Amino acid sequence: RSSYSCCYFVLPCCFFDFHGKYSRRQSKKTQYREYLDFVAQVGFVCGFHVEEDCLRIPSTKRVSFVGKSRTYPAAERALIDEQITQFINSRRTCAVATCDRRVGFNHEHHCGDLCKEAGSEPPEDETETAGTIWMPGFQPREKVEQVRNCASLPRDFVDEVVLNVANLLLNAAPQKSCSDKQGGNMNTWNQGESLSLREVAEQLDKEILKKLKSEYGGLQTLLKNNHQVFEVLNGRVHIRDWRKEKPPSKTKPEVKRRLSAEAFKTRLCWFFIHHPDGCSLPSEACPYAHGTEELR
Repeated sequence: RSSYSCCYFVLPCCFFDFHGKYSRRQSKKTQYREYLDFVAQVGFVCGFHVEEDCLRIPSTKRVSFVGKSRTYPAAERALIDEQITQFINSRRTCAVATCDRRVGFNHEHHCGDLCKEAGSEPPEDETETAGTIWMPGFQPREKVEQVRNCASLPRDFVDEVVLNVANLLLNAAPQKSCSDKQGGNMNTWNQGESLSLREVAEQLDKEILKKLKSEYGGLQTLLKNNHQVFEVLNGRVHIRDWRKEKPPSKTKPEVKRRLSAEAFKTRLCWFFIHHPDGCSLPSEACPYAHGTEELR
């Protein structure tokens, strides 16, 4: 709808309609194939010769569509635009109702305006606001999207949260003897107890939680990012015991084996520095460096 000379390329991934999640209509097709057919249909309705291609990329969703030419002459643009408007209107009933609930839109007022638009020619000025050209409540994403996966948090802040959570788990367990710090004795190394994410959150400072809530995933994402120290299973947080980790598979692809070998001893071992019993593994078996002299 941008202009008659517009071409497009699209690589469908997440299942979204014009205003929200895509609702399945058929059960005989896979969700992915049904969504691809919907995206292709949008191209056809908009008057494009839609071509389908499969990209050579390492992804399960690699079917793309290209619209390079139109199915109608430029003189029929107004007629096709009316067809596009009717197609959008036919798919937006639930979307308008959702907007009503979210921001208190006057359903009757907006439906009336949009019905008037449906029979009119497209505006000469194609930079008109998104609300009138597209649909009520439509908000395009920001030009620059914020990365909010806890990866942009200051390192000092992350280290503080990791240490606090680890101490919560260690202090929740009865103290054990640490007579054999490096021997790998399963009975002497304190793994601590497991706590639910909610229990952990309740014991953290409110300012820390506030800062984490501004990040997608929050506390759980931060703990999963620090998988050297923690294991999050079924909503419960555990301190990772590296003695229980399976040794690297010899059948792994060569690239993965090479990357694993290249990363060996490139970071300091958190347990060697912070755990009261030290690391549960001897230095030669631990993938992390026991002291700066071992760093590669």
